[in-house]
Amino acid sequence: MSQNILVTGGAGYIGSHIVKQLSKTNHKVVILDNLSTGFESAIVYGTFIQGDTGDQELVSQILKEHNIDTVIHFAAHTIVPESVENPLKYYKNNTVNTRNLLECCQEAGVKHFIFSSTAAVYGVPTGDSCSEQDLLDPINPYGTSKLMSEMMLKDLAFSSELRYVVLRF
Repeated sequence: MSQNILVTGGAGYIGSHIVKQLSKTNHKVVILDNLSTGFESAIVYGTFIQGDTGDQELVSQILKEHNIDTVIHFAAHTIVPESVENPLKYYKNNTVNTRNLLECCQEAGVKHFIFSSTAAVYGVPTGDSCSEQDLLDPINPYGTSKLMSEMMLKDLAFSSELRYVVLRF
C-alpha cells in the first residue's frame, strides 16, 4: 500500500538514505529540512521543502496539501558537548519543535510517526549494550531533550489514534 510520507531532516545523512529507500517503492515522499546541518545536494528523491519543524503554519500546510499519513522525524540537533554548552538550543529544537510537529500531526490526523531518538536516553550503560528494559537516565541535555519527546509521543498515542515507533541509535 502506497503512503504519503513526510521525512523531517531528510537532507541529513540518515534521513537522505531513508528518503532514497522510500522513493524506490510506491511511496510519495516529502522532505522538510531547514538545511542547518543537512545538504540540499543530498536530496535527489522526493519533494523538497526548505523550512523548520517549529513553523506550525508551514508544517500544517505540508501535512494537508500532501495528504501525509506517516511522519518520519529525523530533524534534530545531535552534538552532545554542544548540548551541554547550550542546552536551551537543544530543548527548543529537539523538544519544543517536536511538540509543534506532533500538534500539527494530531490536527491533520496523521496515523503513523517514526521518531529518531538516541541511546543517550539511557545515560551511562552498565554493560556493553542497552535494552528497552534498561533505566532511562540521560546525563546531558541532548539525551534529555530526546527522552522528553519520547514521553510526549507516548502520551499523545494514548489519547489519540496516532501510533509510533522510537528508534534509539
